[in-house]
Amino acid sequence: MASTSPIRVAEVLRDEILNGALVPGERLRQEDIAARLGASRQPVRDALRLLEGDGLVTLVANSGAWVSKLSERECDEAYLVRERLEPLLLSQSLPNLNSEQVARLAELVGEIESSGDIETFLRLDREFHLLCYAGAQPGMLSEFVERIWNTTQHYRRAFAKLSDPATSEITHMEHHLILDAITRRDSVQAERALEGHIRRTRVTLAEHKELFS
Repeated sequence: MASTSPIRVAEVLRDEILNGALVPGERLRQEDIAARLGASRQPVRDALRLLEGDGLVTLVANSGAWVSKLSERECDEAYLVRERLEPLLLSQSLPNLNSEQVARLAELVGEIESSGDIETFLRLDREFHLLCYAGAQPGMLSEFVERIWNTTQHYRRAFAKLSDPATSEITHMEHHLILDAITRRDSVQAERALEGHIRRTRVTLAEHKELFS
């Protein structure tokens, strides 16, 4: 690596967790990471603490570090929280989204519809939703929502494999409804469309208990 700072190590590990190269429950051994990334143990230790703050890593005193994993109940609760908090964050963001951001959201809806694989879909879908919240003031709510997105990323991937949202007319329709409400600055409709969008994922995941075994 060109740099072995904690931030750089954290960036590499974050990408590996979010793209599924490191899976929930996988042990993260500091010595192995240090050797693989050409870093010393201290930057790796500091990087793992940063990722713990992002909700991506679980640290257990005197035991080690693991990629964060949710039980079925925890995942359901996380999505219930998302159903409540993300519409609120969107309503705070919507009045402050500028024309360039709204134009990019429209581009993303089109790119998502033409995406041909799950990983491309997940990357574009994440960009779309987090950009929807970009107009909100930085603070506890936006930080918490992004943390939940990080923690549930694996389960979004599992949902994508179950339902193939890259080719799902329902998914694309829901994105269009959210975009339309944002374009019209209709926060009430935007909140309703987003809440239903998140709820559908939660219900589908609840029907597949094998994902949590």
